[in-house]
Amino acid sequence: MSCIGCSGLMLLLLLVACTTSPHSGYVDSPNGRPVPVRQDRNALHQLVKTDLDRLADIEYAENVSTLRLLMLKLYKRNPAEAQKSGLGGPEQIATYVFEQAHVHGWQLEALGHAQDTAAIKLALNPQFGGDRVLALVVGIQSMLYRAHGNKSSFFLLDSIDPQNLYNAARNIEIAMWKLANAKNAQGELLLLTNSLTGEVQNLSFEREFSKLVARTDLLALTLAEKSQRLISRLTQSITTAPFLPFR
Repeated sequence: MSCIGCSGLMLLLLLVACTTSPHSGYVDSPNGRPVPVRQDRNALHQLVKTDLDRLADIEYAENVSTLRLLMLKLYKRNPAEAQKSGLGGPEQIATYVFEQAHVHGWQLEALGHAQDTAAIKLALNPQFGGDRVLALVVGIQSMLYRAHGNKSSFFLLDSIDPQNLYNAARNIEIAMWKLANAKNAQGELLLLTNSLTGEVQNLSFEREFSKLVARTDLLALTLAEKSQRLISRLTQSITTAPFLPFR
């Protein structure tokens, strides 16, 4: 990856616009919008990072933050799911999934070791009797990790295939549509997200999923522009499109 100067700053501002709520990794900017700050920004290894590497770091970390938030929101909406995994309550499960990835490597016994799109399909399978929230979140997170070249921190010699990022973003969109429509034999939604008929409108799930798509797409298109690599775009309707593979 090469240094992108002003375009890097522009991408940073766009990524900040898609961030989740402020946390300890943020500082306040003059206009009041929180700006993400990497805790290791003064470390020696930052010398071997380009602007685009740092932006990729932020994009990946923000997507992890959003996905963790989504996991907790899904458990709150679907409280019975957390009991199926045997991993404890929602907070315990989220901590295990996101902070112990170096231990489990997304190979969870509760999911039969299914990862990326295989785990997402498990969550959407009416015959699956396990924790659908766990399957969906582990599927999306392991898919994003794979799309980023099996890395969560990026340096000068690293390379991310923009097509893989683009495909991951499309897969999240496909999962969003299937999640809103997948039902069991009794006609009930497999997982509740946005509002049901008669409830107060709640689009918070859609907003968080859209943040994942927007950040991933933005980095994919920026990488493609810098490397002069074409992205093969999906032309099939999202309602009938299969999950896209990685190369």
